[in-house]
Parts: sequence; C-alpha cells; structure tokens
Amino acid sequence: MVNIRELAGTFAEDKDVARRLRTDQILPSIKDGRKITLNFAGVPVATQSFIHALISEALRLEGARALELIEFKSCAPAVQSVVLTVVEYSLEALKT
Repeated sequence: MVNIRELAGTFAEDKDVARRLRTDQILPSIKDGRKITLNFAGVPVATQSFIHALISEALRLEGARALELIEFKSCAPAVQSVVLTVVEYSLEALKT
C-alpha cells in the first residue's frame, strides 16, 4: 500500500513525487501483475497534473487492465473527481 499523504502531503501537487511513485512502484507492480493500493487518506485535494503523472503512463501502456491492478483507497470527493477525469481522457486517447 502506498500512503500518498506520507509522500505528497495533504495537497498532492508535486509531479516529481508522482513520477517517482509511478516509476518505482506502480509500473513495476502492474508489469508483474500485482495489485497496488494508492491510499489517499488525509489528502483532500490532488491536482490533475499530479494524478496524470501518477497513472496516465500505466493507462497508456496497459489500458483498462491497469485499473484492475490499481486500487484507489479513501479518496475525498475532489480527488475522486480528478482521478475519474484523468482515467477518462487517458483511456479515450487510446481510441484515437
């Protein structure tokens, strides 16, 4: 389980943190077929650029399969909305 608050604080905006999480934890887990939980407890807000840096490459590489392996836990409504937006446009881009 990845605790986003511990790594990114209560306002998840640092794209470098998101990139490190993506390259060090998310992509290797998906490549190995292992589930990974991104715990957003205590993070009321995340920027679209943070979420994009966190998950868009996984979606681009693996498509919807990535969503079977990534669990988003304890997302505040604002975070959930941003995640859904990034997922939607990332998967839509695969169709073009």
